[in-house]
Amino acid sequence: MERFYVALFVGLAGLGGGLPAVLARALPPHGGAAGRREGGSGGGGASPPGGPAAASPRATAAFRAFRISYVALYSLMMAGDWLQGPYIYRLYSSYGYEKGSVARLFIAGFCSSMVFGTAVGALGDRYGRKRMCLAYAAVYSLACLTKHSSRFGVLLVGRMLAGVATSLLFSAFEAWLVAAHAAKGFDAALLGSVFSAATLYGNGLAAIVAGVVASFLVDGLGFGLTAPFDLAILCFAVGGAFVASGWDENFGAARHAEGVSLAAQLGGALGVVRRDRRVLLLGGCQALFEATMYIFVFLWTPALSPRGERVPHGFVFATFMLCCMIGSSCVGALQGRRSTGPLGYMGPVFLVAAAALATPAVLHVVGAGGAEEGAPPPGGGGIGAAGRVQVVAFCVFEACVGAFWPSLMQLRSVFVPEDVRATVINLFRVPLNLFVCVVLFNVELLPLPAFFGLASLLALGAHFCLAGLRREEDKESGARL
Repeated sequence: MERFYVALFVGLAGLGGGLPAVLARALPPHGGAAGRREGGSGGGGASPPGGPAAASPRATAAFRAFRISYVALYSLMMAGDWLQGPYIYRLYSSYGYEKGSVARLFIAGFCSSMVFGTAVGALGDRYGRKRMCLAYAAVYSLACLTKHSSRFGVLLVGRMLAGVATSLLFSAFEAWLVAAHAAKGFDAALLGSVFSAATLYGNGLAAIVAGVVASFLVDGLGFGLTAPFDLAILCFAVGGAFVASGWDENFGAARHAEGVSLAAQLGGALGVVRRDRRVLLLGGCQALFEATMYIFVFLWTPALSPRGERVPHGFVFATFMLCCMIGSSCVGALQGRRSTGPLGYMGPVFLVAAAALATPAVLHVVGAGGAEEGAPPPGGGGIGAAGRVQVVAFCVFEACVGAFWPSLMQLRSVFVPEDVRATVINLFRVPLNLFVCVVLFNVELLPLPAFFGLASLLALGAHFCLAGLRREEDKESGARL
């Protein structure tokens, strides 16, 4: 393995251990924007007098127990998702499917998420978020079972089930958490710490551990390419058992409205988006930045080895996840210590992400990298100077992703109404899935640097949406005053 990758990983590990503490000391304590809206549409409401610091020791211990239990369970459910990532391409290839067929399988998953996502969100608001979390475990387990078949039709059904499960993962758990947090009487400002910890462990540590375990099962023990999927089923079974036994059910307002159809509930969620410009801008911010993430996931591998250079993909993936953890842990230091909360610090984060994604395009323009033509170097070659610049830029982008997730969840807890929370969250994912399908259909039409340039523009779009959201919130705050 190249020394560059090892040095980068070790350096980032050292940085991750000290940077959040430095930020916490450097920034003065201050109430966050997400906790200062009184009577807002979010589920938490206003902070009690005295804020979090005034909570009794018993309340503090109860909140810590609540946070630990949720983060542990969420991380287990996320681990089941992460276990499947490293070997799904390789599994399809082992069944004899070419790149075009594999692309169609993935398009089916995104289309399924786009078509059924809003419906499962509405079902969660109407029939219970706990039930939808259990449905996530069951549906994703069925999707994993289909990997034991080499028939294209069975694999296609599996991808469609996985698309539905993904919609549940990114809506039902968050909706349940916000409602449960409010029902237990915890301070709304404390939600940020739960979101940050969930991202740190669920999207960071769980991903690293899942990748290592999956590699050990397949390449170390030789259990076969379906072994990670079988272990994922076990994660879902254990997680589902804890949800069934330990979680209370909560609903949206549609649960109590007799005679309200599913279509009417979807219409109500669309009405919320139309009436409140802040919700619309937040949805645009989410869709645009998530689109940049999916472009990155598809294209970082060929970007680092355009001429067949040797790249330790598993180690690079672990490095990216470490950067994501660093970004998330920094948010833990920022939450509640800036007067504007995520509305203030996420603007610069989006700009940094746009600059990082523009790096491959800039290197291509100046002729230092990104070229796809030319003979491969002897023996595959090692990483060059341009490749190292790209790796560093991609690490910066992953840190921005780590900051994005808990901050987005915090903003949604404030601006998205509780009664249709899961429905609205999945509505935000419709343009995202549509865009990803279009990119997959046309990924061979443009060179890689052009797609990274597009991703950079999308990140800029997310920045402008956030700026618009902040202006709208300032106007609304002024009107209330």
